[in-house]
Amino acid sequence: MTPTEREEACFEAGIKFGTLYHQFAGTPVSPDSARSLERAMAEAVENQPFCESVTVDIIDDALETALADAAADYTELTGRFMEVEMRVEYEGSVVRTRMAMEDGYPLMTVVDVED
Repeated sequence: MTPTEREEACFEAGIKFGTLYHQFAGTPVSPDSARSLERAMAEAVENQPFCESVTVDIIDDALETALADAAADYTELTGRFMEVEMRVEYEGSVVRTRMAMEDGYPLMTVVDVED
C-alpha cells in the first residue's frame, strides 16, 4: 500500500519532531540562554525539507522551579521545559503539530491536516 500525501506529510512532521527533541534534549539551559536556545532550535529544524515554521517556547516558570533548589544556575533541557508547534507542508498537504507535557510525558501530536 502506497502512503497518501497526507500520511507522508504526517511522517515528515514526525521526523522533524524526532530531530528537534533528540538533537536538543540534554542541552544546558538557563533563564539567560532560553530565548537564544528557542531560536536556535526553531531555525535548525526549519532547515529541513518541507518544514514551513517552528515555534519553540521554553517555559520560564518550569525552568525557574527546577533551578530553585539546584546547585548550578542551569539544567538540562527536557520536554517538561518546552512547548513546540510546527507546520509542515508536503505535496499540497499541511500538517500542524504540537508538543506539550501530558501526564508527565512530552507528547507530540498532530493537531490538524489540511489538503
